[in-house]
Amino acid sequence: QVQVMESGGGLVQTGGSLRLSCAASGRIFRVGLMAWYRQSSGKQPELVASITRGGNTNYGDSVKGRFTISSDNAKDSIYLQMNNVKPEDTGLYSCNFRVLSPVSGSFWGPGTQVTVSS
Repeated sequence: QVQVMESGGGLVQTGGSLRLSCAASGRIFRVGLMAWYRQSSGKQPELVASITRGGNTNYGDSVKGRFTISSDNAKDSIYLQMNNVKPEDTGLYSCNFRVLSPVSGSFWGPGTQVTVSS
C-alpha cells in the first residue's frame, strides 16, 4: 500500500509565500503523474499543478506565474512553492500520486489547509 502525506499549510497574508511538501511512502516503482489539487469552500476540486518523473509540468490558469511545482524523485516527494498568494488561493490542498507499479492506483493524502488573509 502507498501512503501520501502533505505538510506546510497554514495562514499567510495576501502577497506572501508558502511552500507545501508532499511525500509518498510504500512500494513505489513507477509513477505516472504527481499533482496538487485544491478544494475551496463551495467549489469543485481543481488541479493546481502536476509534474511527471521527467519534469514536465502543467499548471491551472489561476496559478500560472505564481506557483511552482517541483519534485525529488529519489524521495518520492513533490513540492508547491506558492508566491504572491491571493485570498482565492484559500482551500484544502491535496497531493495525488498515480502509481503504475508494482500496484497501480491513485493515492491521495488527507490534505493541508491554506488560508490567505486579505
